[in-house]
Amino acid sequence: MTGLVLKLAPRERVLINGAVIENGDKRSRLAIMTPNANILRLRDAIHPEEVNTPVRRVCYIAQLVLSGDADPKEARHQIMRGIEQLSQALTDADSRAQLNAATAAVVEEQFYQAMKALRALLPREARLLAASGS
Repeated sequence: MTGLVLKLAPRERVLINGAVIENGDKRSRLAIMTPNANILRLRDAIHPEEVNTPVRRVCYIAQLVLSGDADPKEARHQIMRGIEQLSQALTDADSRAQLNAATAAVVEEQFYQAMKALRALLPREARLLAASGS
């Protein structure tokens, strides 16, 4: 990977290796060149009280690694187990592609990319949960 490029909106906050950084008044781009830097856009953060679905639980574990609140090795095992469980319920081709991308990212310890792939499943999960509730 050549580095992660973050495009930040004015006043957007991002957590990089435990430090909260706030963008200025204009849009900007940051290139993160350090491999395995822990990065989390605070607008993407899931709050503990929002961890109420299977996909959100797995995303939250990845987020804890990015925030420095979970050991990557322990989290890796939990995320992989969560992805395996999700793969039993989300069997369509698009979901499989996202789960495969998340798996590959976790194997490479790219937790931001894993969280990004998993977050793509949130709208599908919401539709499935809404359909099963009605």
